[in-house]
Amino acid sequence: MTGRYPTRYGFEFTPAPAVMMRMAADFESHREELHPGFFLEDNLAEFPPIEEQGVPAAEIFLPELLADRGYHSMILGKWHLGSSDGHTPNDQGFDEFLGFLSGAAMFAEFDDPEMVKSIQAYDAIDQFLWPNLTFAVRYNKDQHFAPDEYMTDYLSTQAVRAIEANKHRPFFMYLSYNAPHTPLHAKKSDYDALSMIDNHTERVYGAMIASLDRGIGRVMKALKEAGIDDNTLIVFSSDNGGAHYVGLPDLNAPYRGWKMTFFEGGTHVPFFMRWPDRIEAGSEYERPVTHIDIFSTAAAAAHVAVPVDREIDGVDLLPYLNGTVTDDPHEAIFWRTGNYRTVRSGDWKLQLSDPDETAFLYNLAVDPTEQHNLAASEPEQLDRLRRLIKEGISDWTAPIRPPLVTGPQYPDKHLDEPLDETDIPVYWYN
Repeated sequence: MTGRYPTRYGFEFTPAPAVMMRMAADFESHREELHPGFFLEDNLAEFPPIEEQGVPAAEIFLPELLADRGYHSMILGKWHLGSSDGHTPNDQGFDEFLGFLSGAAMFAEFDDPEMVKSIQAYDAIDQFLWPNLTFAVRYNKDQHFAPDEYMTDYLSTQAVRAIEANKHRPFFMYLSYNAPHTPLHAKKSDYDALSMIDNHTERVYGAMIASLDRGIGRVMKALKEAGIDDNTLIVFSSDNGGAHYVGLPDLNAPYRGWKMTFFEGGTHVPFFMRWPDRIEAGSEYERPVTHIDIFSTAAAAAHVAVPVDREIDGVDLLPYLNGTVTDDPHEAIFWRTGNYRTVRSGDWKLQLSDPDETAFLYNLAVDPTEQHNLAASEPEQLDRLRRLIKEGISDWTAPIRPPLVTGPQYPDKHLDEPLDETDIPVYWYN
């Protein structure tokens, strides 16, 4: 939404209520934790309510930029970038908002007989979400109301309606599905269609994906029927890799790691772009790009200049995709959460994590699944990437709120697997 690393301007940690953070830290797992995490009690006094954990209002959002070219901007679904006055979608340039401000929502009523649930009893996050979320959306700043369909289907239906209503003018649509985020809740009809899957949780997860896939197909069909699909830039991606707390072993296969880690399983996600007028069908681009590039790419597509009063980290990808520019879009790409920092430069990737800045160094050109840590055998690359991290994040601001938890994340085990002495964690802060 801003074309900038969120960590550059202090939006470092996922907005969450303190009670959930405490529950995540104190939850008694059924497995022995070899490297326990910590709840940072000293930070509790400085911890703001979740309503105030928004992106700073001074940031320029993509719809604010596109408004200069007459674009009508809409968001459907998840926001999770702030919920107090000044931080909602309508305050950040969107003309219309239909969805929910928090990071998750129910997909249906809890006791709906046409739905199937998978509840992870071993997961503190799941135990918090089921009793605390509601099956509700709101339009702009109006009162909440319950959708008249399963949430994923509802967002798809409303997106189709929005395309039809706006096909005669330039529009920007941010269709932010919450599937397949927990809580895992699927339509029984989709679940029944996947009888070949034995694992109940995997079957529910697959049914949620089926609804998502069906909805995207409806959106694509609506653009075609409106006669605007050839001149519409579509980007499909995911915010992160699958979560370890879902309890499915091959969720990010073949990549190692999960959401809440900077292993490829947490950061290597689908990134599809479609624009028949400008992008060759079936083409592939194999160099690293990031979500922050969407901002500059969309601005260029709309013939809008990006802001010059601040550092914009993303780039316009189109010259790279069509071969006009042959260099990599980024000399380096960075991640940070607390003391856990990562850089990718070319095909080399370095992660530094607690304790004692444990180094995980990989050459992704020959080891894309990060099996062979080269930190001890490649001292020159280790030193180069350490310097890149230090220099690359030197002008990033401090987090706008302190973390409350620092927890071990094991790249080779999901949350429902026992640990052993060979499991080495990285530490996620939030």
